[in-house]
Amino acid sequence: MENNDVSIRPFDGATDTEKLSDIWFAASLKAHPFIGEPKLVEQRKLIEETYLPKSETWVACCGGDEVGFISLLGNFVGGIFIAPDRQGLGIGRKLIAHALALKGELSLEVYTANEQAVRFYRTLGFTKVSRRDVDDSGDPYPNVALHLRA
Repeated sequence: MENNDVSIRPFDGATDTEKLSDIWFAASLKAHPFIGEPKLVEQRKLIEETYLPKSETWVACCGGDEVGFISLLGNFVGGIFIAPDRQGLGIGRKLIAHALALKGELSLEVYTANEQAVRFYRTLGFTKVSRRDVDDSGDPYPNVALHLRA
């Protein structure tokens, strides 16, 4: 099922931070249960105070409601998160297409345990560049680096 009523707009820190933090947290609990809620609670502050303000973030809206976002650091996708009740409707595809149109190519890393996301990226044509056995925090959660050209 596709949602055609999706608009994409730039992030507004004054009005979007709390809602996007909520989306990030709910989607992270679903996609990354292996990390655990206490660590995600800890990371949430970084999302709000560091990652969102310092990245180029685009917000997906349906009927005026924020339903997802993609954060870019150059052509690197620092994060893409869709509200769990809106996943599978094509919102993530639209955010990736928007970012790809802006940047011409995208790279990202994804936890290998997040099989749904790995399938999503492969379906879009991302190819594997490398793999590592620990995440950015040094925790034993394998990641795969992926790349896509327009």
